[in-house]
Amino acid sequence: MRANPLAEVAAVLADPTRAAMCLALIDGRAWTVGELGKIAGVTPPSATEQVSRLADAGFVETVRQGRHRYVRLTDSRVAELIEQLTELAENPMPRPTSLRASKRAERLAYARTCYDHLAGHLGVALRTGMLTAGLIDTASGLALTAKGHRVLDDLEIKLPGGRRPLLKDCLDWTERREHLGGSLPAALLQHAVDHGWVERGADRSVKLLDAEAFAALGVEGL
Repeated sequence: MRANPLAEVAAVLADPTRAAMCLALIDGRAWTVGELGKIAGVTPPSATEQVSRLADAGFVETVRQGRHRYVRLTDSRVAELIEQLTELAENPMPRPTSLRASKRAERLAYARTCYDHLAGHLGVALRTGMLTAGLIDTASGLALTAKGHRVLDDLEIKLPGGRRPLLKDCLDWTERREHLGGSLPAALLQHAVDHGWVERGADRSVKLLDAEAFAALGVEGL
């Protein structure tokens, strides 16, 4: 008899090593197995075993580039699941024990990536600003309005194609409010990076470089 699918998913993430790896991978970039092993504090053989378990469960995929083997999350759905499970954790953001840890926690809470879109205070402010400015609407489900289409055209941001939802709500585990997930927020983050509005850090943090640029999307007071 096949195990309960929910129990299978829970079992994969219940292991501290695999959980640590998934939290690292949620930045949307590809990591080597060795790098994930160091993050999780395990030996290379153990890291390989745990990555294989994640791959078998469909959480990650591996790609080869030359002699190196890289690991990344399968898609945005996995990233959003991990982000939301983090919100449900008993203590998702432990109290920092050092000044360095405190500064890092502040950076992540203010602005970070959730796979390929913005999260934290900046991510929530983006959703609020676009809603207030009438660029998106929730009357019949989260959707881009005609005004939103015009603003994106002015910014030369093309709407992504494919089967991925254009917009979806993603509960933010530090703000306890929704930020925007989906292919459009991913395109917005890439646009912000390419045009110098923000800069991505090595630890999922995002540094705001041009607050005024976000005003075009209805975001003010950053």
